[in-house]
Amino acid sequence: MTSNPAFRGLSAAPHTPFDHHGALCLDRVEAQAAALHEGGVRAVFVAGSTGEFASLTFDERDALTRRWIEVAPEHALQVIVHVGGTAVEAGAELARRAQGADAISALAPYYYRPADAARLVASCAALAGAASELPFYYYDIPVLTGVTLGVVDHLELLREAAPNFAGVKHTSPDLAALQQLLEDDALDVLYGNDESLLAALALGARGFVGSTYNFAPGPYLRLAQAFRAGDLETARREQLRSVHLVRVLAGFGYLGAAKATMKMLGVDVGPPRLPVAALLADREPELRTALESIGFFDWRAAPDLAAAQDELWSSLSESPAHRDC
Repeated sequence: MTSNPAFRGLSAAPHTPFDHHGALCLDRVEAQAAALHEGGVRAVFVAGSTGEFASLTFDERDALTRRWIEVAPEHALQVIVHVGGTAVEAGAELARRAQGADAISALAPYYYRPADAARLVASCAALAGAASELPFYYYDIPVLTGVTLGVVDHLELLREAAPNFAGVKHTSPDLAALQQLLEDDALDVLYGNDESLLAALALGARGFVGSTYNFAPGPYLRLAQAFRAGDLETARREQLRSVHLVRVLAGFGYLGAAKATMKMLGVDVGPPRLPVAALLADREPELRTALESIGFFDWRAAPDLAAAQDELWSSLSESPAHRDC
């Protein structure tokens, strides 16, 4: 098996930047990377769901990947490249072109869906094998793919078919499945639901991929610090801030509102592409007011903790809260 990179801490799923005509704006990636590093993010999951991969052309995904691979080292960011989609062969070519990344990942094909575990494993193996020198992470997000074939019962099949299979990005509310995945010491598990990071942390997760880490890493960093100290009351309070934030954004149309929030913070990533709705300009003051009402601009960042990432995450396995679980 390819050596496990063991992604730890917060990995952001960055937005794909567009101009207001819908054209890809690669010159904005530098600002995104700088803001993520400053906020305490450790890695990026490029061209995932938050990155609107399904609305990008093949050439755009390739160009976006290459730009992140160029920029990320300057900001101490690891890069996971998402290569999944409806066409396995196109994904395999994206994987071949992802040289310089730290890992690749793919969700299950979601139009012609794999009918059984054998077809799912074969699809993953085709993508993983196209970049066999890179660790491969299966991206399990059944709410969007409609593929409910869990990987818990098929880990050995995946390992046999794809020797570089390294882990799972578990974007699912199934905490029982998460716990079973975490039981496998050879597997690197990345948890993908921001609003329940505390639950995953209590179960033993140490790596997380999320969209709100783009603009609000603070609650999660303070949550992790409080969990390490056994202060569950503070940890729950920080988690609730995440829940309130997601609810506010969802009330305005999540992705359009999230991109508008980035603009408010000085990193303009443009609007989303059709068919996703952009936040209309006349609603931006309403969104700002809603964010202010939950204290977002006061608690979204945690600069002191952002500067102490290695110590924070590496020490979690010895935290009082973890030992008590």
